[in-house]
Amino acid sequence: MTCVVDGDTIWLDGTKIRIADIDTSEVSRPRCPREARLGALATQRMRALLNRSAFSLTAAADGRDEDRFGRKLRVVTRDGESLGAILVRDGLARPWGSKRRDWCEEAV
Repeated sequence: MTCVVDGDTIWLDGTKIRIADIDTSEVSRPRCPREARLGALATQRMRALLNRSAFSLTAAADGRDEDRFGRKLRVVTRDGESLGAILVRDGLARPWGSKRRDWCEEAV
């Protein structure tokens, strides 16, 4: 069973997973209405993508297994394409490691 926490975090079969190749805005403590809206859209889009059909998890490119919160770091793919990359193309996420900017100020 899969539960989408937000655009870059899911639960899968009892394991909390941080989608390793993207960063999405916060939904639990957004700092502005724009961040809240983008976070909700990213969450909905990731849920739709995951529910479409089977997907695979692969290790994070940097080799880390877990983040500082104990979440497993994985890239989610289907047919060789990162679902995170789809969110980036949709303007709902940033590639992980890109310059971090405030979701409240950045035009997406």
